Amino acid sequence: MKVAILSESPADEAAIRIFVEGLLGRSTEHVEYKGLRSRGWPSVRNVFAAVFMDLWYQTDADALIVVVDSDEAAIHHPSHEEPVGPRPCRFCELRQVERRVRDELRPVPGRGPLRIGIGIATPAIEAWYAVGVDPHVNEPTWVQALTSRQFPYTKANLKHLIYGTDRPSLQLETERATTAARRLTDSLDDVIERFPNGFGPLASEIRTWR
Repeated sequence: MKVAILSESPADEAAIRIFVEGLLGRSTEHVEYKGLRSRGWPSVRNVFAAVFMDLWYQTDADALIVVVDSDEAAIHHPSHEEPVGPRPCRFCELRQVERRVRDELRPVPGRGPLRIGIGIATPAIEAWYAVGVDPHVNEPTWVQALTSRQFPYTKANLKHLIYGTDRPSLQLETERATTAARRLTDSLDDVIERFPNGFGPLASEIRTWR
């Protein structure tokens, strides 16, 4: 399967590919796309449509995986409906972009559908890597913290937990991220359990592609 990944750093993308292959149960082929590399939530949101269209018209990619941090934004929930005003969460916002682009795409002869998988890491992808390391890091805890504004950990804490520093080099970040992803390959249901509305939808979508 030919898969492109759009996320906030090359280290995240390397780890996400390992998660994707674990969920699929097979290896994938990397697909590149044109344009600026995304860094941070605003960049991912802003380039998503262009990346989608580039993959559709210029490649034979089978799927695009998009993963961003939630930071302190609202957490996605299945009860969310198409928003009338401000979008309720980053997942819904990205899905809205996906629907808009699909409506605009022209058919390409012989081109199969481009599948899209979206994951929102709460509050950061390092929280996924912490599964099996710190039981206190999970989505329900973060949702409660958003309400109480009493945060038991921060993104900087999570980086220290995974990398030993909150300012890791790209090499260190990639090494630790991919090590964590490989460790979790056989425990992906645990990641779903701890992050049901951020990792869960991504996992469910990818598993339909088997």
